[in-house]
Amino acid sequence: MYSKKSWWILFIFSLCVIIPFMAPYFLLSPENSRIQISSASIQFPALITHIFFAFIALIAGFLQFVKDIRIRNPRTHRIIGKIYYISVYISGLLALIVTLYIDNFSKAISFLVLAILWIFTTLKGVLSAKKKDFSTHKIWMTRSFGITLVAVSGRLLVPIIFLVYFLLNGFHIPGGRESMVEEALNVNIWLGLFINFIIIVWGILKRENKKRKVV
Repeated sequence: MYSKKSWWILFIFSLCVIIPFMAPYFLLSPENSRIQISSASIQFPALITHIFFAFIALIAGFLQFVKDIRIRNPRTHRIIGKIYYISVYISGLLALIVTLYIDNFSKAISFLVLAILWIFTTLKGVLSAKKKDFSTHKIWMTRSFGITLVAVSGRLLVPIIFLVYFLLNGFHIPGGRESMVEEALNVNIWLGLFINFIIIVWGILKRENKKRKVV
């Protein structure tokens, strides 16, 4: 589905985006959290665990689509797949808890929709594999991993959103820097999900067209 070189470049690039974001949480201190913590006993542990398993899902997700593993070592592929979907379930369910502590309605809804779609697409992929419908399985897991990658695309879009915000406001920041950041974080998840969805649909359609030509 992907060339080896471009896939590994995307993998390394994704790690370069995610690891700096995770860095403040390595100290396991609510004071270093990038988001406001109102409950150190529930919200923060849920957030830390959510981030950890999302990172595991990201790595396992990349490995799932490595052709050499999938074709030549199906047992390893199944083990990686199991690690992936368990990580998604844990991280996705914890995201629902984290959402309860988000004050901004738009941001809370975006995280809620993202978590539900993540769990749903992964579940559909797992169920189709159990039915031995591997063609459908691959489609659903591609969708699931596309949602996993919103963690990367959503953060990459923030500087672009800042630029657009700056241009639309006549090279001024009306509400100050904090207002601009808040506006960006209100839309980056939606935008990342939309862009990833378009890319996934295009990729699936392209693959299906290739199959038809072969037939």
